[in-house]
Amino acid sequence: MSLLFSKATLGKLTLQNHIVMAPLTRSRATGNIPNELMAEYYAQRAGVGLIITEGTSPSPNGLGYGRIPGIFSNEQVAGWKKVTDAVHAKGPKNLGAKIFVQLMHTGRIAHQLNLPQGARVLAPSAVAAAGQMYTDAEGMKDHTTPEAMTEADIMATTAEFVNAATNAVKAGFDGVELHAANGYLLEQFIRPNSNVRTDQYGGGIENRARFVLEVAEAVIAAIGKDKVGIRLSPYGAFNDMALYPEMEADYAYLAEKLNALGLAYIHVVDHSAQGAPVVPDSIKATFRKVFKQSLILSGGYDVKRAEADLAAGRADLIAFGKPILANPDLVERFKAGAPLNAPDMATFYTPGAKGYTDYPALAPQAA
Repeated sequence: MSLLFSKATLGKLTLQNHIVMAPLTRSRATGNIPNELMAEYYAQRAGVGLIITEGTSPSPNGLGYGRIPGIFSNEQVAGWKKVTDAVHAKGPKNLGAKIFVQLMHTGRIAHQLNLPQGARVLAPSAVAAAGQMYTDAEGMKDHTTPEAMTEADIMATTAEFVNAATNAVKAGFDGVELHAANGYLLEQFIRPNSNVRTDQYGGGIENRARFVLEVAEAVIAAIGKDKVGIRLSPYGAFNDMALYPEMEADYAYLAEKLNALGLAYIHVVDHSAQGAPVVPDSIKATFRKVFKQSLILSGGYDVKRAEADLAAGRADLIAFGKPILANPDLVERFKAGAPLNAPDMATFYTPGAKGYTDYPALAPQAA
């Protein structure tokens, strides 16, 4: 019997299967407000057990990319309510897809041209990230050098995450995922190349992890531990995150502290399928051993490998990214052993429906 397609539990939630839609930036939120097109996109993919949305900013300061959504204004909450309603309407009562919003503050991965008027590019330290990003106004630009966050900025940003989480509940989300991966603000505090502070938020891992753990604790206090997950990318090099010798020990420390908080899940992403360093099996095993709640693994999975890792107890849920981007009916294709649509990379971040909601589903007889 397939484990992948059987029911699963996540905290107090029952999921219709063990398949997770990984968070995927798509840049369709014109004016940073979720819209009807986004509701259609997510509803198309509601055959999975859990949808984790694209990175969504808790603050004007976190809108580093063009056309990414936020969840800090009433308009944004109303827009997201259309999305959650559309997703929840697709399945049987109490057993359709569940949906978490990923809270992503971009930190230093930003350009001032992408931010609203008055917003600031903030990071743990005033260290610019290597590389460039696209702006609608002027095309490709070097990342803006960030302002080093003061303790007042840190407190204010923590409060923004809490406000975003409470807004998520108002918008009908089943929970939130804190994005502490892929080189964004929370991970910028964890990593020593982006965090060169000398105060209580810099130095050893006990200090570099402090902000992440404070945010997690505050969000849990606001909406409950069963509604909070976190994404981590140990050994990830995306967005100018450098590798360093103590990394495995640092993430083992994080696993222990997050376990003590009791949040619903840890989501570990391995980008080695896209050319990043491989996340050692030893660190995945540490998360499995130390963290007592659900563990989600993602990165380059197919059905066979997903079934094997579930059967071996290496993970509780498996997340898929590009396959579900291009296959709204991914679960049915997996069940039927049907071929998958190829993703069109040219339309990953472009406005409009092309390459977003127009990927074909299987013909009824094929499904």
